[in-house]
Amino acid sequence: MAMQDVMAVVLSGGQGKRLYPLTKLRAKPAVPIGGKYRLIDIPISNCLNSGVHKIQVLTQFLSASLHRHIYQTYKFDLFSGGFVYILAAEETPSGMDWYQGTADAVRKQLIHLLEAYVEDILILSGDHLYRMDYGEFIELHRDKRADLTIAVQPVAAADASRLGILKTDEEGRITTFCEKPGPDELAGLESPVDQDRHSVRLLQPQVSHLHPSALSAFFARRWM
Repeated sequence: MAMQDVMAVVLSGGQGKRLYPLTKLRAKPAVPIGGKYRLIDIPISNCLNSGVHKIQVLTQFLSASLHRHIYQTYKFDLFSGGFVYILAAEETPSGMDWYQGTADAVRKQLIHLLEAYVEDILILSGDHLYRMDYGEFIELHRDKRADLTIAVQPVAAADASRLGILKTDEEGRITTFCEKPGPDELAGLESPVDQDRHSVRLLQPQVSHLHPSALSAFFARRWM
């Protein structure tokens, strides 16, 4: 599948308080891992290996180290059409505030994201450790003709209280979302699990309702 019409947006402005003191002088996605690599290299590597070569990185907190790493690491041929660009938080005539969360970061940068004229936008976290072929994810999204597709993982009830939990029906359509539910709120949030494919789809999304807990979200540009 051709990926020229897909752009990735990597959310990389997190403070990473739980990793302190590793994040004393840098954002969480800039924390070193495996020697010379940084956490942000994981989602960017997934993109490049999936054929997604148009990548925007949204930054805010202690971003100097992250900016330097991206600038020194990712170089593309001028004729390839690929890039890894940085979109830093900025004051604008329409708003003087910093990002108020990951969904707000995407919303504030829509004017720049839509300039890419791609069909679909892949929203990723900049500090998760996983390997994923986004090509299969994108193919599922397009086959289902969904407006929004979210990739998630099944978790045990013991872990649910620290995560955002989605409930889906038999067709994989999201019916409920609960942010970090308490033990007394778990009843009724169970979902049928497909062991071969843990992707779910949500129809007719509103960008302003994006939730930051998703591992990755995939937007059809025609609905943005």
